[in-house]
Amino acid sequence: MAFPFKLPEKFSLRTRLFVVMIVMLLVSGILILGTTAIQYESQRENYHLGRLNRKEAQIKRHINYLVNKNNLFNKFDSVWNKKRADFERINMIHSIRYSLFKLDGTPLLIFHSPLEIIANDYKLDQTLLNRIYESKSGIYMEEYNSDIDRFHASYSLLKDDQDRAYGILFFPYFEDISFSENELNSFLQNLYQIYALLLVAVIFIAYFLSRFVTRSLETIRLRMTKTDLQKKNEKIYLKNATREIDSLVNSYNTMIDDLSESAAKLAKTEREQAWQEMARQVAHEIKNPLTPMRLTIQSFQRKYDPNDPDSKIKLNDFSNLLIQQIDTMSEVAEAFSDFARMTKPNMKECDLVDVTKMAASIFQEEHIIFSSDQAHIYQKLDRSQWIRVITNLIQNALQSVSPKKKPQIAIQISADTDQNIITIMDNGNGISPELKDKIFEPKFTTKSSGMGLGLGIVKNIIEYHGGIISFISAPNKGTTFTIVLPKSI
Repeated sequence: MAFPFKLPEKFSLRTRLFVVMIVMLLVSGILILGTTAIQYESQRENYHLGRLNRKEAQIKRHINYLVNKNNLFNKFDSVWNKKRADFERINMIHSIRYSLFKLDGTPLLIFHSPLEIIANDYKLDQTLLNRIYESKSGIYMEEYNSDIDRFHASYSLLKDDQDRAYGILFFPYFEDISFSENELNSFLQNLYQIYALLLVAVIFIAYFLSRFVTRSLETIRLRMTKTDLQKKNEKIYLKNATREIDSLVNSYNTMIDDLSESAAKLAKTEREQAWQEMARQVAHEIKNPLTPMRLTIQSFQRKYDPNDPDSKIKLNDFSNLLIQQIDTMSEVAEAFSDFARMTKPNMKECDLVDVTKMAASIFQEEHIIFSSDQAHIYQKLDRSQWIRVITNLIQNALQSVSPKKKPQIAIQISADTDQNIITIMDNGNGISPELKDKIFEPKFTTKSSGMGLGLGIVKNIIEYHGGIISFISAPNKGTTFTIVLPKSI
């Protein structure tokens, strides 16, 4: 059955079930009320037509009795008028007002007649006569609905015992519909009240039934919204679930198993890839000093002469070179160790201005300008880690400046209501737009030397301090790093 409106697509299933059940009740109620009224009207019509036919049969029998008793077949009107009192008595006996017409439609005994027949000089017109004669049963029903005349009437042929027609009976039937209408209205009113109570009951039933039907789906929906690849997801267990819901729950639980297995495989793969990348990077960084060490040793073996008066000097230079390369390898190992194992910061109340100024003074560069909007700004810091942040950023800034250009580094500290802001600006080569998303990634570097771990370590330290670091850069104009530290962490 098509509904008279379309439910919005964003309605929940629970709301759809609730609305559909209410609409079905309303539609069924309207159909039942409509068919009841139609059936009641049809029964009333059949009832009155049955009464008309029974009454008409009684009148016919009475008239035929008088005609046979008085031998009035094919007699003149004057003979009929002599017996008028007997025929008029029929009206009193049966409480009706009928009329008799000849076969040609002329009046014979008139006790009641419609206005249109009275206007036709109490004579039946030819059209009406044709309808009576054309009827197979010899009876023609007519309904009069004028402002004055409102009744049913039958025109039927009167026949003798030998089935010969001798006249036409006009029989009006004035049905009293007030009682039936009152009865119908009372019945419909009671039906309305029953349906109103039923509607209220169905609203409550539909509400709880829709809740019950969709409760399992709501449980599944809530679990699915909490599903995360990075955590352990719980399975769903429902009691007395329908076959469809049970199938859906089983599919979800199977998906959770597959998801857990995929997450484990993904984590293992990521760990393996991370170790492989780290191993390649460590191998690459260690290989860099090993190659010149090998070449130096081979060259020293070929050229070393114990009798050479400068042999001690050459041996000393050779030793210094090896020590330098060994120190480089040690720095590589230390850098990877620091990146992989960041110790928990030892937070203490420090003067941010004083610590930052001291870290900048390590470089002893006249082109490093330091400024602060306050003489002292106190901040909880790990002093050693903060010095490492500042020195790393200053060193990167100095190395980004072309040898043909004079470096200009500016460090500025400003205090806000709930945060402290540190900016480090340089006039270096800047960072190209395509590299901005990779600048804090481990092992990423734009320099010809170095391991690319400095900014990654800086970012980790700042995040340990509850802060954030960002930058803006323009190619060949310079870069500005901005560090925001909350005053209370």
